[in-house]
Amino acid sequence: MKMHYRPFGQLGWDVSALGFGTMRLPVLDGDTSRIDEERAARMLRSAIDAGVNYVDTAYPYHGEKSEECVGRILRDGYREKVKLATKLPIWDVEAYDDFYRYLEIQLKRLRTDTIDLYLIHALNTKHWEKTKQLKLLKAAEKAKMEGLIGHIGFSFHDEYPVFEQILAEYDGWEFCQIQYNFMDTEYQAGRKGLLEAARKGLAVVIMEPLKGGQIAAPPPDSIRPVWEELGADFSGDTSGSPQSAGARNEHVALALQWLWDQPEVSTVLSGMSTFEQVEQNLDSAARSKPRIFSEREKELFDRLRREYAALRKVDCTGCGYCMPCPNGVNIPRNLLLYNELHMYGDLNQPRRVYNLVFGSRDRASNCIECGECEEKCPQQIPIIESLKRAHAALQ
Repeated sequence: MKMHYRPFGQLGWDVSALGFGTMRLPVLDGDTSRIDEERAARMLRSAIDAGVNYVDTAYPYHGEKSEECVGRILRDGYREKVKLATKLPIWDVEAYDDFYRYLEIQLKRLRTDTIDLYLIHALNTKHWEKTKQLKLLKAAEKAKMEGLIGHIGFSFHDEYPVFEQILAEYDGWEFCQIQYNFMDTEYQAGRKGLLEAARKGLAVVIMEPLKGGQIAAPPPDSIRPVWEELGADFSGDTSGSPQSAGARNEHVALALQWLWDQPEVSTVLSGMSTFEQVEQNLDSAARSKPRIFSEREKELFDRLRREYAALRKVDCTGCGYCMPCPNGVNIPRNLLLYNELHMYGDLNQPRRVYNLVFGSRDRASNCIECGECEEKCPQQIPIIESLKRAHAALQ
């Protein structure tokens, strides 16, 4: 297998088509804060030996253990073979000096003198205002001049207009990280964000290329014929598991190729949990090229998007007119998780987000049935009843 490389924006170096994300490393006894370091080291070092040169981590991953683990794994000459990325936990930052406080912790954890690629983590409207107010980009520029970081970027979690605003209000961005896959072309930054960032010369790093693993789940029977038209062969998929040969080697590879088909994509991060996933993703990356899909094949991906969407249980468009909820429920996100549970047949990812990522007030179970949301919903969705069904399915 020969790794393919792509320009990393305008920074003058090439990045591997596949990047290694360290948010989903193998763990011991199901405890996400206890990384199975022996297995993780074998996976990450094998990927680097095969040509992966982009490693991504962050302060909170694996209960704040990911950076330390990555730092140890990158000993013995592996640190010099990669560009290392990590992120400032903006939600915990309260003052200008916090930038350096966290950076010093991260440099120590990662056992390095320089973090090649430093991101402001999870920028949204609130976090962007904080970033500006506390002059954190001035701190980042100072750290860059001092050689503590190499390049300044951000990861993004909000709607496209906010993404456009962030790009417009600071001209020092060198790269960004967005959620993007064939199902999320209009979600958050989406396709418009990819093109706008690339137009401005930024490298674009893709996260959640398989939508948190949901696209990797064996597709529903009604959707398999579309995948088969694209070339997927499910004859080897007898286990019903996303890790089965048919599921991983066929439609998952096609989903990744959909991203690599777009030359604006710099690298695709995969949060791999097994050595098998590393091998399969390396194989996919070795076959990656821009502009390989015909117009007919692109139309089939559009059809896939429509077919998956048709499986939604609630006809919510995510417009947000129902918000804010007087009791704090994140109504659109609850309904989205409920829909995704049925669309992809993957119970684990939506339930993990609902029970572990959501705050207690965010959950559907916090609905007090005041009805204010239903009065404002342009789709006339029975939101109260839908939230009850969502909670029953997700808890």
